Amino acid sequence: MSKLMIYLACPYSHPDAAVRNYRFRNICRIAAALMREGYVVFSPLSHSVPIAEIGGIDDVDNDFWLAQDLPILRKCDELIVVELDGWESSKGVQAEIEEAKRLNIPIQNIEVIIRKQEDDKDDAER
Repeated sequence: MSKLMIYLACPYSHPDAAVRNYRFRNICRIAAALMREGYVVFSPLSHSVPIAEIGGIDDVDNDFWLAQDLPILRKCDELIVVELDGWESSKGVQAEIEEAKRLNIPIQNIEVIIRKQEDDKDDAER
């Protein structure tokens, strides 16, 4: 039996780079936890942020990244929306939810309480 393939959505864009970094680090932790549980996970942020940084691509170009990410969502078995602050107003998350609904991909929202770790605090202070 094949493993469930999860698309992990959460907000990213924000004028404050420390908020973007906080969101990135937390979604990576959540993706890792799901992977340890045996799920196959695609986390757009975990995938795209390092590529944007190294490849010189705008990390908050919503249209560019949706064009990369939605084709992968279409192959997934489930969409998990992580309710980090800003998820309800995120254009990207809302587009992902609409696409999943259009394709009848099950959607699960999870509220995650994550203790802010020291490395996040250090990043926010820079």
